Amino acid sequence: MKAIVFDQFGDPADVLRVRDVPVPEPERGQVRVRMLASPINPSDLLSVRGQYGRRPALPATPGFEGVGVVDAAGPGLLGRWRLGRRVAVLNSQGGNWQEQVIVSARQVVPIAGDVSDEQAATFFVNPATAFIMTRLVLKVASDAWVLQTAAGSALGRMVIRLGKHFGFRTLNVVRRPEQAEELLQAGGDAVICTKTESIEKRVEELTGGAGVPFALDAVGGDTGSAIVRCLGNRGRLLIYGTLAEEPLSVHPRILIVGQKRIEGFWLSEWARQQRILKMLRLFRQIQGLLAKGILATEIGATFALDDIQAAVRQASLPGHRGKVLLRIASA
Repeated sequence: MKAIVFDQFGDPADVLRVRDVPVPEPERGQVRVRMLASPINPSDLLSVRGQYGRRPALPATPGFEGVGVVDAAGPGLLGRWRLGRRVAVLNSQGGNWQEQVIVSARQVVPIAGDVSDEQAATFFVNPATAFIMTRLVLKVASDAWVLQTAAGSALGRMVIRLGKHFGFRTLNVVRRPEQAEELLQAGGDAVICTKTESIEKRVEELTGGAGVPFALDAVGGDTGSAIVRCLGNRGRLLIYGTLAEEPLSVHPRILIVGQKRIEGFWLSEWARQQRILKMLRLFRQIQGLLAKGILATEIGATFALDDIQAAVRQASLPGHRGKVLLRIASA
């Protein structure tokens, strides 16, 4: 079978290769999934570069999420129940960018027939992160402000739609002026363009100097540092990304005055700490919000496995619209 493999860390367009590898066989508690599609997420590219939170053993195959059909199961009741089902594949170790993959039977989620392959492939990483951070970790109250960086990303747009659905307000930070009007049209309550205005001054104007109670940052560096300075009393910031690859620079007094908090959020770490029933409820909630379009993902260009270099170049372009997808097989 075909698999995308890298033997060393580096630029994905340089180190990723298509190889023929043996078809794997599932063991107890495992299933084999014939993959249909898998997105190219920033976390996938960071993993290939060796910059993700956990480095895989080399050689490795990327791909943290995707959709496929269970075509074999090892011993165990849950795996047999999944046979023949189309499932979202939540692969915390990576490995979905190949024609068939082995995962624990607990890492596949049956998907309703009215959900497209494209939406099923992007079922978890962005939708779950957006939902968990705003509804389960921060527990954002109705009418409260959420200040977020990288607001033009797929996840940022989901936070905007969650705000409209659940009644909280979003203050959205972008780099390019053309994104500002676009996000206002998409339902954002306010937008700050860092090219033309100061994050801190704009937040001060909108909140009357009180600051924001909640913030989400995927950038770090100067932008993330400005977000910290915008927190109000007992304000909380969740950091879930490091796009700038630069540290925060914040005077400790900013956190001391008003008892503000900075916390890290990593989806796979959070998920490992949850009970199975809580995760099942979460999957149902995500599917419900997906059906309403609230957690739907905009799909951009689609590539075959053989076109992996072109695919990762497209996914790495700043400001590209829509999630880049690898189409691995047909249903």
